[in-house]
Amino acid sequence: MSTDDTHATLWKLIKDVRFAMVTHRHVDGTLHAHPLTTANKDFDENKTLYFLIKSDSDIAHCISSGDAQVNASYADPDADTYVSVAGVASLNDSVALKDALWSPAAKAWFPGGPQDAHLVVLAVRIDFAEYWDVKESKFVQLIKMAKAAVTGEPPTQMGEHKTLRP
Repeated sequence: MSTDDTHATLWKLIKDVRFAMVTHRHVDGTLHAHPLTTANKDFDENKTLYFLIKSDSDIAHCISSGDAQVNASYADPDADTYVSVAGVASLNDSVALKDALWSPAAKAWFPGGPQDAHLVVLAVRIDFAEYWDVKESKFVQLIKMAKAAVTGEPPTQMGEHKTLRP
């Protein structure tokens, strides 16, 4: 599978997941996570994820304070898909980018629209991603797990597990 194919698969797995848990290092060294909605309509040529956040939020403060390493985790348990994305975050105040990423749902947090004074874009350039996409039905998964429990052997591969570096 080519890198473009794995990126397309990665996007397919996350595009409909409503929230990502975005984890960053707080200034006191602890890890903090925030549920954020991915604002992308698709991956751009830089394989960057975008989130609309408040400029005075904890995550914005921590990113601007120097530790820009983040992780965005996506889960769709109904479809048995799980994605972990690690990357470097930055803040972008471009009005053109905010306009491009704007959605009517964002108005609840940013009543001033894309020009809201408190709106900034959290951009996460993907350095590494890993996903698990289980294709087997729940019934087949249960059979494999029951067999493993009886035989003492781990269950055979269930679904696709890939890692990628853009």
